[in-house]
Amino acid sequence: MTTHQRLSRTDFRRVPANAPARVRVCVRLRPGVGTGQGQDAPCVRGVDSHSLEILNWRNEMETMKYHFDAFYDDTSTQHDVYMGSVKPVLRYLLEGQNASILAYGPTGAGKTHTMLGSPDQPGVIPRAVRDVLQMTRDASGDEWKYSVSMSYLEIYQEKVLDLLEPSSHDLPIREDQKHQILVPGLTQREITSFSDFESHFLPASCNRTVASTQLNQRSSRSHAVLLVWVSQTQGWPPYARRAAKLCLIDLAGSEDNRRTGNKGLRLKESGAINTSLFVLSKVVDALNQGLPRVPYRDSKLTRLLQDSLGGSAHSLIIANIAPEKRYYFDTLTSLNFAAKSKKVINKPFTQETLPDVASKRPSASSSDAGPEAKRPCPEEEQQPLVEEKPLSSLLPLENLEPALAERLLRLEALEKQQAGSGSRVVPILNTPRRERLGLLKQLEETRRELMSLKEKQLEIEAKVLQDKECAPAPRVPAKSARPRKQAVVLPFQQVLTPEKSQEEDGIIVISRKKGGRKRKVRKETASPSAENEAPLEWEVAVRPDLLARSKENILALLNTGSVKALMGLHQIGKKKAQLIVDWRCHHGSFKKVEDLEKVEGVSAKQAASFLKVNILSSIGNLE
Repeated sequence: MTTHQRLSRTDFRRVPANAPARVRVCVRLRPGVGTGQGQDAPCVRGVDSHSLEILNWRNEMETMKYHFDAFYDDTSTQHDVYMGSVKPVLRYLLEGQNASILAYGPTGAGKTHTMLGSPDQPGVIPRAVRDVLQMTRDASGDEWKYSVSMSYLEIYQEKVLDLLEPSSHDLPIREDQKHQILVPGLTQREITSFSDFESHFLPASCNRTVASTQLNQRSSRSHAVLLVWVSQTQGWPPYARRAAKLCLIDLAGSEDNRRTGNKGLRLKESGAINTSLFVLSKVVDALNQGLPRVPYRDSKLTRLLQDSLGGSAHSLIIANIAPEKRYYFDTLTSLNFAAKSKKVINKPFTQETLPDVASKRPSASSSDAGPEAKRPCPEEEQQPLVEEKPLSSLLPLENLEPALAERLLRLEALEKQQAGSGSRVVPILNTPRRERLGLLKQLEETRRELMSLKEKQLEIEAKVLQDKECAPAPRVPAKSARPRKQAVVLPFQQVLTPEKSQEEDGIIVISRKKGGRKRKVRKETASPSAENEAPLEWEVAVRPDLLARSKENILALLNTGSVKALMGLHQIGKKKAQLIVDWRCHHGSFKKVEDLEKVEGVSAKQAASFLKVNILSSIGNLE
C-alpha cells in the first residue's frame, strides 16, 4: 500500500507485497479411536514433518504419498500446530495485509478442536487473538496507533447470520470499490484485551448451530467465521491509515448421510454443507486451471472467502483427517483438496489510505495534549516559530494575471474575516510546517531558475543581433521574385516604428489595405538607409520581460489551477487538464513550463504548440 495526491484528497492505494504468496497447507492427523482393528485400523501413516502416505484403495499393498508445507501426526499438540504454521502468518497484519486461517476436513476429524480447543489446550482462535492484541500493544508508539475489533458470523443453510447479535435476518455480502469483501450490517465490537474478547466471543459461540449425529455428539451444522480487524493510524503527516483483516474459519465437515443417519432438518443442513464445500472445490479447480470465471458467487461461503483464495490474503489451510479405515474416502477427498489448494496463488498488498491533511492538523487548543500530541519535526525544533504570511506576500502580484490576483486577494480577505478579529492571518497554505518549508524552497528555486533563463535569453538576443550586424548586405531579388517571409527575433529596443504602424504587446503591427479592406500584418522595419536596398522581411519581436512574465503566469496556473481553470488555456481540454492535475499530484509542481511534455498523453510537439499559442495569448493580456 505512495505519497501521498497528494494529500489534498483521500486516496486509497495498494502497495504490493514482495512477491505473490502461495496458499500454505498443513495436514493434522487426529489420534485414533476404537480398538485399532478392522474398520478402526489406521490407513494413514506419517513419513516425515512434511509428508504422509495413505493406502491405495485399489491395492492395499501400495500407498499414495502426499507432500505439504507441514504434517502434524497424532502426537502433535495445539502448541505445535500454532507455532509451526499459524503464528508466522500473523505478522503480515501489522503491515496492513490480510491473513486467513481455514480449518477443513470431514465431520469428526477435529476441526473445531483445532480452532477452539479447550481451557487447558486452547486452539488457534484464542491463541491468535491473544498474540494479535500483544503485537499491536508492542508496536503502538508515536508513529503508529493500533486498534483491534472483532465480528463473528455463521453461514447456516446459505444464510449469513450475526452471532454477536443473533437474529434470523440474512445479511448480504458485498464488494466495495476497493475490491474488499464486506458484510453490511454485521456487528463489530472493539476489543482492547483478551478478557474483552472472551466477553464477546464465548456467548456468541453458544449461538452457533450444532446438533448430534451418529458420528459426532456435537456436530457443527454451519460454517463459523471470526473476523479480527486491525486498524493502524500514523501519528504525523501524511497520517496514513492501514486496515488488515484476519479471517479465522471453522468449516462444517462434509457428511455421508448413510453413516450419519441424517433425516429431516439434519438432512437439509447436510445438503447445504456439502453443496458449499463442493463449490469451494470448484473454485480451487478454476483458480488452478486459470479459467476466466471463478464461481465465487455460487455459494455464500466462497463469496466470503474470495479474499482468501486467489485474493489479497496470506492464507493457511489446516486439513484435518482421521486415521481409521471407516473414514478412508473422506480422508482421501480431504487430502486431494489440500493438494489442489497448495497450488493457488494469492496476491497480497498493503491497504493504505491517505486522508486529507488539513483535517488532521492539531488546533491551538490541542497543542498541549500530552503524549497524544503530534511529534514535532526537526525543522520545527531547529527554527523559531514565526507569524505565517499570506500567499500574496510570497508571489509577486504584478506578475499574475489581474483576474487571478484579484481572486487571490479576495480569498485571503475572506479567510481573514473567518479567522476573527485577531492580527494573525490564516495562511492559505494550510499544510504542516515541513510541507510549507518544502514549498517555499521550491518557490525560491523556481525564481532562481527564471532569472537564469532571463540571462540566457539576453545572451541569445545579443548574439543574434551581433550576427545580423556582421552579415553581408542581402542581394536585391528580381522584380518577379516574391519576398520570402522570415521570422527573426530581435530585441524590442532595436525595432523602429515606421509610419502608419502601431506597437501592440511588443509586436510591430503595420496596417495595410488589400482589396479595399484593412488588415494587420506583422512586418520587420529597417533603418532608413536600408529601406531602398531590400524589401521588408516578416518579423516577430517579443520583449524578453514580457516573455518571462508570460511563462511565469502559465507555470503558476499549471501548478495551482484546477481542472476548470486549466481548461481556460488554449489547446487544453478536460482530458488533458485532468492528466495535468494527476501528474502534479504524483510528481509535485512543474519546474518549468517545458515540463508539460513529461505528462503522459502529451507529446513534445503538442507541448511546443501549447506553449507558443498560450505565450502569445498571455503577452496580449500583460500590457
